[in-house]
Amino acid sequence: MSTTNKSPTVDAAPKRRRQQTAVDIAARKGAEPIVCLTAYITPMAARMDPYCDLILVGDSVGMVLYGMDSTLAVSLDMMIAHGRAVCRGAKEALVVIDLPFGTYEESHEQAFRSAARALSETGAGAVKLEGGEEMADTVRFLTRRGIPVLGHVGLMPQSVHAHGGYGARGRTEDEWQPIINDAVAIAEAGAFAVVLEGVAEPLARAVTETCPVPVIGIGASNACDGQILVTEDMLGLFAINPKFVKRFAEIGASIEGAIADYSAAVRGREFPGEAQTYKMKAKA
Repeated sequence: MSTTNKSPTVDAAPKRRRQQTAVDIAARKGAEPIVCLTAYITPMAARMDPYCDLILVGDSVGMVLYGMDSTLAVSLDMMIAHGRAVCRGAKEALVVIDLPFGTYEESHEQAFRSAARALSETGAGAVKLEGGEEMADTVRFLTRRGIPVLGHVGLMPQSVHAHGGYGARGRTEDEWQPIINDAVAIAEAGAFAVVLEGVAEPLARAVTETCPVPVIGIGASNACDGQILVTEDMLGLFAINPKFVKRFAEIGASIEGAIADYSAAVRGREFPGEAQTYKMKAKA
C-alpha cells in the first residue's frame, strides 16, 4: 500500500513509442526529472518499466539478494545473469548494467572486454562504472568504441574501504571542488549522465549546475536532474532505512505477515482447504 493517498500531479507512466537510449537520457538535462530504479529480476523490471526512464542492474544485487556485506564480491557473471533477467522484463526503459569492482580498473582493454560482454550478453543499452578524474580516460576509451557509459561520483560504494566508510561526502566546502571536477571530467569524457551519491544539498546543486550532462541523485537532494533508489529500500523490504530513502510501501511487513498467516494455516490444517484440493474425476 502506498504511503500517500494523493494522486500524482504529473503523468506517472509517460507514453513512449520505443525503448529509451542513452541519447534520450542525455537530452533530458534540465528538463522533466529522470526516474530511475534498480532491478535484478524479470518480474520487478516488468512492473517498473512503464514508469521508469532508466533501470539499473546494480551491483547492489550482492547485498540485496545475496546478503553480502558490500558490493565488492559481485562478479561480472552475476551481473550478466541478472542483466539478462531484467532485459526480459524491460521494454521501454533504458537498462544499464553496473560493472563490478575489479572488472574495469586495470586497463582500458579490461574495461572494454567487460563492458562488451555486459552489453552483448544481456541486451542492455549502457554500462555504469564508478570513479572521477582517474577514470575519465577509461570512459573516453569506451565511449569512442560505441559503449554508452553512465558515470558515478561522490560516495562510491566500490571504494568504501579507501574512503573510510559510507558517510556522506561534501559536507564541508573543502570537499566540493574534487567532486565537481570528477563529475565534469566524466561528462567531458563522453558519459551520457552521472550518478551523484551521498552528498550535501548545496554541493548537489553545484554539481548539477556545472555538469553538462544529467546528474542523477541518490542521497543528493532534489536539485539533481533525476533520482535513483534501490527498489527494495524504497519498498521497505529491509529493517534498516538510510536517511536518503523515503519508503513508498512496507512490503517487508506485508511479506512477514503473509508468511506468518501461511504458517498458522498449515499448522492448524486450514491450508490447503477444499478450494485448493483436487477431487477425483467422476466415473464415465
